[in-house]
Amino acid sequence: MSILVGSETRVLVQGITGSAGSFHAAQCMAYGTQVVAGVTPGRGGEKFEAKDIGKSCPVFDTVDQAVRATGADTSVIFVPPPGAADAILEGFDAGLKLVVCITEGIPVMDMIRVRRAIEGRTLQNGEKQRLIGPNCPGIITPGACKIGIMPGHIHKAGNIGVVSKSGTLTYEAVGQLTALGIGQSTCIGIGGDPVAGLDFVDVLELFQRDPDTHGIILIGEIGGGAEERAAEYIKGKVTKPVAAFIAGATAPEGKRMGHAGAIIAGGKGTALEKQRALMDAGAKIAPTPSDMATTLMAMMAKRA
Repeated sequence: MSILVGSETRVLVQGITGSAGSFHAAQCMAYGTQVVAGVTPGRGGEKFEAKDIGKSCPVFDTVDQAVRATGADTSVIFVPPPGAADAILEGFDAGLKLVVCITEGIPVMDMIRVRRAIEGRTLQNGEKQRLIGPNCPGIITPGACKIGIMPGHIHKAGNIGVVSKSGTLTYEAVGQLTALGIGQSTCIGIGGDPVAGLDFVDVLELFQRDPDTHGIILIGEIGGGAEERAAEYIKGKVTKPVAAFIAGATAPEGKRMGHAGAIIAGGKGTALEKQRALMDAGAKIAPTPSDMATTLMAMMAKRA
């Protein structure tokens, strides 16, 4: 079992005719993801062809047209920053259950508008509509569905859930697990922007409910309060072992480090504060990035 995506997920790619969209659409197809449509305004009626693997899909002018024609239920967005917020809203308005936005550099005010518009939205069947990202690597259920830019070859199907603000550290954690022969249930990169979709608590809730996720790696970073909220949720609701790593421990105060949300301001959002909160909640802190998998495995061995 997995969370959010699987072999049955039907994906459309917004921005499929651009360089990034076309490249990663082909990569997702090659992995086995059901990419059923592309969307680029003005290019409707064309066909996207991943010639190297002999697969193709139709291109539509709008997400609504693509959904009606193909039954797509999920989209991945490779639209440039000025139009990405509208692309997210178009996906939700068309009735998609999941939108994954890879785009980096979307203006914060645009994302505030998106959050206000999508907060608490559900489909007619009561299912939540969810956003992953922006500025994220996407989501993968190993062996079943890859949506985004994650390198599929490093993943292995199994029972460890991974949720991370950092794309690169997601790959690092996955690579460590796979090298140990340990597979993953679902891996999600939630992105590091200050205003985004799913946060740690949302994903922890899904992993806690998933019977086939037996342990969790959580990768956070300095800035904001998402890790502290995650710690509070872990303390009260999560019964599965959680290993965590907090990036940015040596970052100087007031200097943004890579991600738009990774900034210590007024002494708040430090790595130490986040580590303490997570440890108080029962999570174990990996001392370095190379210790993420072994930290979780040690926790699970004690519980066995």
